[in-house]
Amino acid sequence: MADPIERVSIVVSKGSLEGVYPGLIMANGARMEGIEATLFFTFFGLDAIIDKRMDSCSVATVGNSAMRIPGGLKMPTLLGAIPGMEAFATFMMKKEMEKIDIPPVREFIEMIHDAGCDIYACKATVDMFHLSKDDFCPQMDEIITVGEFYEKSAGAQIIFT
Repeated sequence: MADPIERVSIVVSKGSLEGVYPGLIMANGARMEGIEATLFFTFFGLDAIIDKRMDSCSVATVGNSAMRIPGGLKMPTLLGAIPGMEAFATFMMKKEMEKIDIPPVREFIEMIHDAGCDIYACKATVDMFHLSKDDFCPQMDEIITVGEFYEKSAGAQIIFT
């Protein structure tokens, strides 16, 4: 029998709804199972913890080969470029998530942090995008380097979403 997982460090690098939620769901699931969890946001994943952007994460409709239209048919990429399609897809996704009690990003971040998950922002990305600690939600614990992320993740399973 394999040893149980005791710690996970989850890297979130995409800022779309379908890029952010897998990491949030995995971190929440880890905490619910008593597993230590760390979230490390980098590149466009930072949108999930930037105070002014976290409420406006949307579904990527262009270039998403898995995008489906009602009825299960694949949605041609061209349809994703139609004005309003991204807003419509985002509305529909949020509506479906609400039906199964998945909270909005801000509320989910608060829940996960309150459950003991550490939340970090990537220093290189913060510097590259000219951000500061003041740009982030209060739940973001610290801006750290990749080296510090690895130190904090020693012994953890690292998961890239």
